[in-house]
Amino acid sequence: MFLADAVKRHYLIKLEIPIRDQSYAWFLQWIHQHQRNLAQANRGGIAQAEAPHVSPFKSPIKYLFTRYTPRTHYLSVATTLSQHENGSISTSFALLPGIGNHIFRYKNAFIRMERTRELKNLDPQGIPWETISLTTLYAHRNIFTELLSAAQAQALKSQEGKTTIYTSWSTEWRAFGQPRTKRPLSSVVLDQGIKEKIVQDIDDFLDSGKWYQDRGIPYRRGYLLHGPPGSGKSSFIKALAGDLNYDICLVNLSERGLTDDRLNHLLSNMPTRSIALLEDVDAAFNNRKQKNEEGYSGANVTFSGLLNALDGVASSEERILFLTTNFKDKLDEALVRPGRVDMAVEIGLATEWQVERMFQRFYGDDEAEVEPERKERVKELCNEFIDILRASGAFSGEGKSGISTAELQGLFVYHKHSPEDVVATARAMVQAKQGT
Repeated sequence: MFLADAVKRHYLIKLEIPIRDQSYAWFLQWIHQHQRNLAQANRGGIAQAEAPHVSPFKSPIKYLFTRYTPRTHYLSVATTLSQHENGSISTSFALLPGIGNHIFRYKNAFIRMERTRELKNLDPQGIPWETISLTTLYAHRNIFTELLSAAQAQALKSQEGKTTIYTSWSTEWRAFGQPRTKRPLSSVVLDQGIKEKIVQDIDDFLDSGKWYQDRGIPYRRGYLLHGPPGSGKSSFIKALAGDLNYDICLVNLSERGLTDDRLNHLLSNMPTRSIALLEDVDAAFNNRKQKNEEGYSGANVTFSGLLNALDGVASSEERILFLTTNFKDKLDEALVRPGRVDMAVEIGLATEWQVERMFQRFYGDDEAEVEPERKERVKELCNEFIDILRASGAFSGEGKSGISTAELQGLFVYHKHSPEDVVATARAMVQAKQGT
């Protein structure tokens, strides 16, 4: 027994990866792909550069070493649902090493993997605590760093061009569903100059870290987007996150069980390169009432607790925060004061400029392959469409229509191949409205 322990201490090295560490999910994804690659290599399914041929006659030991792939007999399944651009959903299954001991080969090292689960130790969501332990020869100790780097690179590559939405699970953030394909910022049409104003301000903020530090100013920036439903507030934030290569941490202030301490902890421990998003912030305290002398209460989070989480002593640094609301006048002045909200921007109903840009974008004016005659026809139809809205009184003196960009998009999507039908539908709707 003593001899065995001495051998383990001097000749073996062990690495533990707990389930709450980011590397845990990375490693499971990596080991699934790694085992598949090795199996394909043994069947000749991988390119020669990845699986070089070794003659069993010239070098039998090297042949056995490179061709031997330990097999896992106890598996667990991870099911993934992926939504495609056309709305369809496909299902894929990943067979992962299950609970127990496994042996796998990486480069020139054989590694023993032990996956354990403690059923008596559960997190607040009832998920058991798991740990992965990797053991190999001490001479191969550097293999762990290489392995984890490969797992991280594979995970990041799988998320290229995508935005991850995080939601809170107890005191930690977890990805909500699969990463979403990034939406081009150019696809969100806000009123003239609004998008550029916000983007320029954020770019300046991200480039001014040292400036904030030198002056002792908290390095965080808050934005309030207010306006009617369907005006593009949430769509713009998601597109902006993709443009910045940031993810989104979605906070639901009405979530049952969300307390002041937990909210403060969540906002102070967001994943790196993430935007905090509090949607419909007015609804959380719409019917707030005095709870005690310390402040107001909503569902579980108190109003004073929200204020402290935004800019209190324990609030996080290097943070971008977006608040959205349909009713700015319902927000307490303490919530939107400078330091908590540094820029408030109205995202209103569609203006004539937005209607024109959206019409042209949907019907090919910007596409090089569209024939000049067709481009001219689309322009005529666009002007006719705007004239119909204007004649119906849809546009006010400030140039804002009584239609949201979401309603416009719905109309354009319904008639995605025929701008003529869009104009005809708009005319019929106006005539029906005037007839009543």
